[in-house]
Amino acid sequence: MSSVYEKYGLKEVINASGRMTILGVSTPDDDVIRAVSDGLSHYFEMQALAENSGRYIAGLLGTEDAVVVSCAAAGITQAIAGVIVKDDPWLLENLHTAPLQVPHEIVIAKGHNVNFGAPVGTLVALGGGQLKEAGYANQCTPAQLAMAITPRTAAILYIKSHHCVQKSHLSIEQAVTVARQHHVPLIVDAAAEEDLQYYSHCGADLVIYSGAKAIEGPASGLVAGRQQPVRWVRQQSSGIGRAMKVGKESILGLSKAIERYLQRSRPAMADMEAKMAPFIRQLNTLSGVDASVVYDTAGRQIARTRIQFDETVTGQTAGQILQQLQEGDIAIYCRGYNASEGSIEVDVRSISTTQLTFIFQRITTILNGEKILCP
Repeated sequence: MSSVYEKYGLKEVINASGRMTILGVSTPDDDVIRAVSDGLSHYFEMQALAENSGRYIAGLLGTEDAVVVSCAAAGITQAIAGVIVKDDPWLLENLHTAPLQVPHEIVIAKGHNVNFGAPVGTLVALGGGQLKEAGYANQCTPAQLAMAITPRTAAILYIKSHHCVQKSHLSIEQAVTVARQHHVPLIVDAAAEEDLQYYSHCGADLVIYSGAKAIEGPASGLVAGRQQPVRWVRQQSSGIGRAMKVGKESILGLSKAIERYLQRSRPAMADMEAKMAPFIRQLNTLSGVDASVVYDTAGRQIARTRIQFDETVTGQTAGQILQQLQEGDIAIYCRGYNASEGSIEVDVRSISTTQLTFIFQRITTILNGEKILCP
């Protein structure tokens, strides 16, 4: 029998970029896979499953309530729609056509208005919101955030992501203070974050996570927080959320993944550093290459290998090398956010030491100008 790669004409992938949507994010463990299978094999009253699983997850996280959604992006859109529609049954069904008389502006720090695979503004607009930027691309203080709030404000949206500007922007604690002072809800997109409790405990009203990134569950998302706004999000299953409905298998799979996530120990930074140390030593034997350990710019406990290429020596830009790594018979995906500055990064969390050796060999082949062959 052919492999799934052969069946669909796909290349094998080495994921050295981290938990990325374009690569299928993560590979859940056997307990999560069994929970997904249980979901696929049984029938449920879906409304009861949504409500009861949400309460169960909220109990695990110490929040008032939670709801499983189809993905973190859907969580943003449904959260926006929830804080706009609230308990208005007519608006729930007519959000797509109604001229909005209710507050619907969503205040966001300008440096948080990013594209993480889709523009934040698109997801907000799908939920009926209109973005209003606060501050500047290189600065947003609590006072600047507060100045953007008006009677038309429905919520503040705070994006916690490596995609966002990290310097000179207000902290989550400061955003909570501004939201409380102005009596507007605070929505936090924490899709890839590793702490499932911190933001809610800080005082955020709604916190959105990807179920498949740090949690390593099936394709899904989670919205957790205060009871009333979570209920508004859940009600969107009868509104725009119908087009984003989550399956029973994802609800059960994510619930199990959260259980597992909270029980297991996180990989220590020292372990990541030790894993990549031989790889870095190998890379530093190559002409025009300078490899070193770097740490996640958004503050997550992740160590990576940065590979700096001297174009005057290698004769190729980092972007060209990155592309060639992806184009091999086995596609190697590294992090290319800083390729324009001459470097790429390797995330070691989802790859083996054998794969690290293969990446080194592939880079050597590219720098030597040799034809790339499948091993």
